[in-house]
Amino acid sequence: MQIQILKSKIHRAVITEANLNYVGSLTLDEDLMDAANMIENEKIQVVNVNNGERLETYIIKGKRGSGIVCLNGPAARKGAEGDIIIVISYALMDFEAAKKYKPTVIFPKEGNKL
Repeated sequence: MQIQILKSKIHRAVITEANLNYVGSLTLDEDLMDAANMIENEKIQVVNVNNGERLETYIIKGKRGSGIVCLNGPAARKGAEGDIIIVISYALMDFEAAKKYKPTVIFPKEGNKL
């Protein structure tokens, strides 16, 4: 049996931009991606702490060290600059392997820095 479990989480990052006129996705600072064990184009769930919105999208690699967390395209309607979000990715794995798996969870500091 396979189950879906938490793979990675960026807990309480701050939206730095919302760009409605973009194809769609979430742009993330590459430092955050590396620390959270996430990759470009990975499917993610974004949960907005400020307004309760939840959405699924994918990651676009942002400039390393920039602190960028940008909602793009229609996702830009789900949050605003300054909102606090949680970025979550999941993995599908064997039930027994999932019991031993330890997800990567990071807690960015001010400016979305590590």
